[in-house]
Amino acid sequence: MIDPRVEKVRSMTDDLAERIATLGGEPNGTPGSLVDARSWNDYSIGRAEAIEHLGALDLVYTALIKDHREAMRATETADPVTQDMLIEQLRGLELFQWFVRAHLDPAAASSAPSARPPSPVPPDRHPTRPEASPDRAGQQARPRPSGGAAVSGQRSAVSGRCR
Repeated sequence: MIDPRVEKVRSMTDDLAERIATLGGEPNGTPGSLVDARSWNDYSIGRAEAIEHLGALDLVYTALIKDHREAMRATETADPVTQDMLIEQLRGLELFQWFVRAHLDPAAASSAPSARPPSPVPPDRHPTRPEASPDRAGQQARPRPSGGAAVSGQRSAVSGRCR
């Protein structure tokens, strides 16, 4: 259950590092620098029941989503490309947290649209999504594949890695 999420989160961090480098920065992903920069506590559980790990993971997702939202707001005018990437990542992180919470509270696991995780940005504020156009207001948005234009098995233009 968690391994596929780990791989996707690692891919997100790779994408962020590539974006930092593209903008002329030097990404620093060493464990020490990450611990120093984060705004949330360590994962608090060692050996425990799965439900306890899911509870701790829920807290980590909450903090990570909060940090991503702050970064999204900070890039709104300065770098809309980075903001768009962060918005896509927020969608994934919120979905992962929803999966975790569905296991913590099975009653929350529903296929009803109201039980789906919320979008991090209202459709009318997102500059690149077709459903943000005024003529489509109120219509159901079509699902977009994660990762933008890259489809599973295609190589990333930036890294050359398969997605």
